[in-house]
Amino acid sequence: MIVIGADIHKSTHALAAVSSDGGVMAGEREIRADEAGHRAALRWAWELDAERVWAIEDCRHLSRCFEQALIAAGERVVRVPPKMMGASRRGEREPGKSDQIDARAVARAVVREGVERFAAAFLDERALEIRLICDHRSDLVAERTRQINRLRWHLVDLCPELEAKIPARQLDNFVMLDRIARRLRREERTARSRIALEVVASIRAISRQANALERELRGLIVAYRPELLAEQGLGVLTAATLIGRTAGAERFPSDAHFARQAGVAPIPVSSGRTDRHRLHRGGDRQLNRALHIIAITRARIDPETRAYLERKRAEGKTRPEALRCLKRHLARRVHCLLSMPPTTPQPRTRIQLNSAISVPCLT
Repeated sequence: MIVIGADIHKSTHALAAVSSDGGVMAGEREIRADEAGHRAALRWAWELDAERVWAIEDCRHLSRCFEQALIAAGERVVRVPPKMMGASRRGEREPGKSDQIDARAVARAVVREGVERFAAAFLDERALEIRLICDHRSDLVAERTRQINRLRWHLVDLCPELEAKIPARQLDNFVMLDRIARRLRREERTARSRIALEVVASIRAISRQANALERELRGLIVAYRPELLAEQGLGVLTAATLIGRTAGAERFPSDAHFARQAGVAPIPVSSGRTDRHRLHRGGDRQLNRALHIIAITRARIDPETRAYLERKRAEGKTRPEALRCLKRHLARRVHCLLSMPPTTPQPRTRIQLNSAISVPCLT
């Protein structure tokens, strides 16, 4: 078997094929990042070996079309985190950096770690749509925060007594924005007051757009994974993050693989008579954040969750350690929910992964 590493760029892709037995080079190729280039890569790979795995650096904004072409052709594709590719490249004897060196590093990282340790590529169009909308809303909220900070500084100069009375996190409230706008209209017409009124209008428009996107996300999730919204402590935005960042639970062979991707699989740090685990600081931090939100919400409102945390504290664990244990259980539950068949059939544009990996629903 060979592993074909791919270093992805906007206009070209560098490919390097290495043997799974020792990592010996079997061939190199550079293709154009278009349909003709994808067909050429497949013909080249078919001539090299009948059994092959494609290892693609995980940069899905650039690699999606190439992944889609490979999966449609029935190829097995895994995604390699850029950090792991970098570690593999530093271990090479050949100094320097180039596209071909990076492609070889991607392939040899998979050979060294084993194919089964990497998440398979899985293209779920509806999950991608949810992720794009969720990311767009996050960008809008970040821009609204910047606008709110600017407005506060303008109010410090124009109406310091009004600014002092505005509670924190209340400047996205429409009633508060109307009150500020009325006060600013009574001020002397200066450049600062005019800019402040424009900022108020901008904050109001961004808030309306963000609220509309949240309603759209709710509709998409209800049509796709309503089980998530039925879970305690799991709201629309958290569910959208879980769906979008998981990018298809089918690509994880087990809940343990999903937990590692989410950064909630504890890392052993035992030595001698000390037997303990520590926080995993890797993985997808957005997935980790979503699980953390569920954990702290349940710890506040769910008696069973509080009882579980108290049992862990009685075992000698600190509160952060007990929360990490809870997040690992939540990862198992979320993986189970995301592995269930979707409520409605997938769109015809979705491409199924032709793989022997099966994902059981774990309880």
